Amino acid sequence: MNRFLLIIFILAFSTRAFAQLNNQIKKEAKKQTTYALELCKYLHENPELSFQEFETSARMATELKALGFEVTEKFAGNSVVGIYENGDGPTVFLRTDMDALPIEENTGLPFASKKMGDLEGNMVAVMHACGHDIHMSTWTGTLRTLVALKEQWKGTLMVIAQQAEEYSGGAGQAIDAGLFSKFPTPDYALAYHINPELETGQVGLRGGPVFAGVKTVEITVYGKGGHGAYPQKCIDPIVISSRIVNDLQTIVSRELSPTEPAVVTVGSIHGGTRPNIIPDEVKMQLTLRYFSDETIEKVIAAIKRISENAARAAGVTEDKLPFVDVFAVETPPVLNDDVLSAKVSGFAADIIGKENIIETQPEMVGEDFGKYGRTEEDIPICLIWLGSTSPEEMQHLKAAGKAPFPLHSPQLNPDYENTIETGIAVMAGNVIGLMNK
Repeated sequence: MNRFLLIIFILAFSTRAFAQLNNQIKKEAKKQTTYALELCKYLHENPELSFQEFETSARMATELKALGFEVTEKFAGNSVVGIYENGDGPTVFLRTDMDALPIEENTGLPFASKKMGDLEGNMVAVMHACGHDIHMSTWTGTLRTLVALKEQWKGTLMVIAQQAEEYSGGAGQAIDAGLFSKFPTPDYALAYHINPELETGQVGLRGGPVFAGVKTVEITVYGKGGHGAYPQKCIDPIVISSRIVNDLQTIVSRELSPTEPAVVTVGSIHGGTRPNIIPDEVKMQLTLRYFSDETIEKVIAAIKRISENAARAAGVTEDKLPFVDVFAVETPPVLNDDVLSAKVSGFAADIIGKENIIETQPEMVGEDFGKYGRTEEDIPICLIWLGSTSPEEMQHLKAAGKAPFPLHSPQLNPDYENTIETGIAVMAGNVIGLMNK
């Protein structure tokens, strides 16, 4: 009986201590939100394009130095890497992206994005229309919270403010420059992305596919040009291209299993100069979306087969068959580690309640965070959707039969303060939970 009572006492004590720690995290997160919100407004007002995040990266480096991080600036371009050692324990990697989009803002916010000079000296419209301003400020607030609560965890924080996520080049360049060999190899890698379709106070989580892989393909279709009045003397590449476009639509619908998601979209097609001239060639550009390497290999093989046989059917000789160029730069799918995602779900539920953990569906958009999980180090990764529309606004929109402005919209206007506060509290809870196992 005494032993049983002792176990009950220990469990009760542990539960009480655990609740106190979660309250500490939420209290500190609320405190840090004030600072993070002002930082977010500054970042939103001063956006920079991919590979041009000069002032943004300098600001991120300043924030890390103020917290006592060992900082490496201009890593593989404009990325900033920070290391904070706090005793023996796991290494947790936190990424934020920094770049904005070439979009002219239409929100009317007092801190609306300003135009910036590009590398050629032209003033161009730029906007944080994908939430990277929130990602950076939440990241900063999380780190400030973790440093303030450093007595509650042991381990190493490895963080990166990454350039060029929108271009899908920043993660790959950092990895190629030795991110995981020049710095500690993480045990876990975490990141956020805002989601206007979720309410503030909620996070979206799932194990497995979160974002699709992205490949770009260019098809050059060759023909035999000539006068439009003498089509019998020509081989029309525009007609061949039309046939190819139609037949490409059968790849997903007829060559893949219905349970094997993929997208094949022809987004650009150019050929010809005048209405009475049959051109020599047509160029098409495609975007491909997928979740498995096996699927994308099937899709690319089908694209080549369809293109070549459409040309053969039109009488094109073997030396003039279409050239299918698969671009080397790609964005792999973001595949959340199942075990890590389950842990993060538990930690997040402790902070905001299980009812606010939403199991989301995979999306066909791309995100280069997935590259961090595809290195030889085999690091478990987890990308978390962060709800960014207030419950009141969501209710109003639903009543009117409308949806929130999506990512990349010039009218994107998240609920900044509550989004940031939830993000700080949940991510700090994730890190402390992983550090303390």
